[in-house]
Amino acid sequence: MIEPQRLPLWERNRAANGDFEPFLEIYPPAGSAPRPGLLVIPGGGYLNISAFEGRPIAERFMELGFQPAVLYYRRDPRFYPDPQLDALRAIQMMRLIGERGGIMPDKVAVMGFSAGGHLAASTGTLADAIEVVANDAADAMNPRPDAMVLCYAVISAELQPDSFRHLTGGNPEQCKYLSLENRVDENTPPAFLWHTAEDKVVPLENALVFAEAMKKHGRPLEMHVFPEGHHGINLAEGFSAAVWPELAAAFLERVLA
Repeated sequence: MIEPQRLPLWERNRAANGDFEPFLEIYPPAGSAPRPGLLVIPGGGYLNISAFEGRPIAERFMELGFQPAVLYYRRDPRFYPDPQLDALRAIQMMRLIGERGGIMPDKVAVMGFSAGGHLAASTGTLADAIEVVANDAADAMNPRPDAMVLCYAVISAELQPDSFRHLTGGNPEQCKYLSLENRVDENTPPAFLWHTAEDKVVPLENALVFAEAMKKHGRPLEMHVFPEGHHGINLAEGFSAAVWPELAAAFLERVLA
């Protein structure tokens, strides 16, 4: 596999103002024709970034016909809206890179795991509420993804308070606002969700409340609940959930067509 290139998200210290500078790992074009873009957002509780939910996922979905990039975003002690700004900016940059980077600019999906799933769902539900300004050409690009894949995603502060503490610094009003089952509306992109019934870290109910909100607003939805598997199984090798990449790829092909 060809090594990805690091692309800073912001002009140095314009948005970061700290030691960690958020960036994208951009993969070289996989073929002569552009492909749907896929922004991969690893989890880590808004405190760390999981190495197992970044490159291995990007490489698998490149095999399935997508042009991926992995987001390395700001985390505690950087609080909301910094991670959300990074994710929305990343979508804009992928659209701007477009065909010269092997990406169909009008077909950019987002995929997130655990707290990274919350960040991915944020881009689909909060894009109108967060202004992303970097004073460059990417500002004109739509920051809302065209579809979402939410993998054992954190959704509700009541169901997974630790991630929200690291996202908000413990601000109770923000925790309620950022419980994303409350942010779904008629503009929320199509969503594919998968979870395991045995997940004790991020309970299945996170997926259920988001799916119910999607159904309430008539938004396209596909959800799979697999019987076994601990939290953070990423590609789920050795579990019944190992079929999820193919299921998600088929869903994205349908909704991005």
